[in-house]
Amino acid sequence: MWLQRIDTKIADLQEQEAEQEQGQKNRPQEPDWIIELGIGNGHPPIEVHVGDCYAAGKRQRPVPRDEARRLLTSGVRELTLCTVVAAAWGLAAVLRR
Repeated sequence: MWLQRIDTKIADLQEQEAEQEQGQKNRPQEPDWIIELGIGNGHPPIEVHVGDCYAAGKRQRPVPRDEARRLLTSGVRELTLCTVVAAAWGLAAVLRR
């Protein structure tokens, strides 16, 4: 009776661990860049953030690198905390404008 309970618990834990590993493998990749959206008409972009920035607000969406560049050159501000990381991604020239 005890042995059966122990075996059942071990099997349950192994199944749970396998599910967690599968979830980690299937997790979507972090975006390289995200934009924080405003609350006005049409939700205009407010700031450009690096994809894993902790300071990005709740209203955000991922964008490709080219769109991030376009937004930065059109006057959307970059987050100061992200500027150092952006230099490593090749956007330093765009950020200095």
